[in-house]
This record gives sequence, C-alpha cells and structure tokens, in this order.
Amino acid sequence: MRVAFATRTGTTIDEHFGRAATFSIWNITPSASEFVESRCVAEGDLDTVVVSTRGMGKKHEDAITNKIDSLADCKIVYFTEIGGPSAAKLVQRGIMPLKIAEGTSLETTVAALANTMANNPAPWMRKALASEN
Repeated sequence: MRVAFATRTGTTIDEHFGRAATFSIWNITPSASEFVESRCVAEGDLDTVVVSTRGMGKKHEDAITNKIDSLADCKIVYFTEIGGPSAAKLVQRGIMPLKIAEGTSLETTVAALANTMANNPAPWMRKALASEN
C-alpha cells in the first residue's frame, strides 16, 4: 500500500501536516518496501513558498483539500502534528492519519509498519491491505 511521510529531509518524519510542502511516498507491503517518489504538494518555488495558510479561511480550506487530493492514492499519512479538521478530512477520504514524534527515522518507521502488516495489523489496516488486492 502507498504511504506518505511528511518530511523536509527525506530521512526523518519532521513536518506538520498542514505546513508540509513535500511528502516521501513509499509502497509498503508485509514482505517488501520501496521508495516511490518525493511528492510536492505546494505550489511555487519551495524555497519561497508560504505553506502555512492557517487562519486564512477559504484559502486554508482549499490548500488542505488540494493537499489531500494530492495524497489520495495513499492509505496512511505520517506527520508530527495535524489539526482536527484536517485529520477528519483525511479519514473521510479513506486515509489513516498517524502522528509520530518529530525526528523519527523514516527508514525505521517503514520497517516497523511492514512488520505490523505482516504480523499484527489493526482491523483498519487489514481492510486497507485487502483493498490493495
């Protein structure tokens, strides 16, 4: 299944969902994992783009909707923080939001997720895995 990780570095999960401009996309199964791409979900030059739209009303809502649309092929999204409304929108789209400590190794998280898939997946994860087949 496709999994997105909010990351600036590509090696750690280090970004708030709403402020994340890029996500590292991985294909993870119980038996294998592979990096797919670094996906930009913000418009403009990443060095100058203002990613945070919190408090900007419709502009913020549109930015979150566009970000979720960009991640629609993913079943799980990892990040360091997320607002309640954004988390609810992810769940409504069938994407599981998972908060993790800032600086957690992406490689370690990928391995742990593959192990969980193989040995003890939660009911929602079993359903997501079954939908992949």
